[in-house]
Amino acid sequence: MCLVLLALDSHPEYSLIVAANRDEFYDRPTMPAAFWADAPSVLAGRDLKAGGTWLGIDRRGRLAAVTNYRQGQRESPAPRSRGRLVSDFLTMGTGPREYMERVHSEAGLYNGFNLIAGNAAGLFYYSNREGRLRVLAPGVYGLSNHLLDTPWPKVEATKTAFGALLSAGASEPIAALFALLTNRDRASDDQLPSTGVGREWERLLSSAFIASDDYGTRSSTVVLVGRDGSMIFVERTFGPRGVPGTEARFETVGPAVRR
Repeated sequence: MCLVLLALDSHPEYSLIVAANRDEFYDRPTMPAAFWADAPSVLAGRDLKAGGTWLGIDRRGRLAAVTNYRQGQRESPAPRSRGRLVSDFLTMGTGPREYMERVHSEAGLYNGFNLIAGNAAGLFYYSNREGRLRVLAPGVYGLSNHLLDTPWPKVEATKTAFGALLSAGASEPIAALFALLTNRDRASDDQLPSTGVGREWERLLSSAFIASDDYGTRSSTVVLVGRDGSMIFVERTFGPRGVPGTEARFETVGPAVRR
């Protein structure tokens, strides 16, 4: 997951809005979003290599998302996969603050990460490259592969567009959110961050939606949590060069989520 836009208590109808892209190599085996057979309350895609996920919700309205922290040099394999940070939160009964405090105590077991976890009543952010737990106040946030709200061009551009969309107050802004997530405009060279991956990779990674032969945006996800507790979860998948794949939509009916 390499781009997460988040609006907490910033829309008249939705207490929480999440729009996110997961970027990964196309040959990494992945399952599209579905309820997990071994954890039926969890709705998420699944990394079939390590077993975790990048973004998911559960039937109680708990949500979590993780991104890698980009620092140039390749890190040695860590004892635990970062995708487990999301799946563990969704499958455990631990409260968000308690869970994030546990993550802080075990931060050295993972390579660099950013984690958002909680629900519409309380969201938390933690990065093991920053080392402090943040409670998110109502507002609009953007996260890529550095710390929360780091002003990389694609974070700034998508946050601005996201804020404008929220101000318009559309009752179901799903189409507009996906349009924002599929923007392939790249930053100019003078705007590129320097994260140690080389200029060509910085260019490729500077757009909200990434498309190439072997690496790119594998899925885009929109989550809307209504002020009445209802939820809408929509995922679109993509193949090499950004070719569209599947779409899955799940909605709440009473206390449960259905497809």
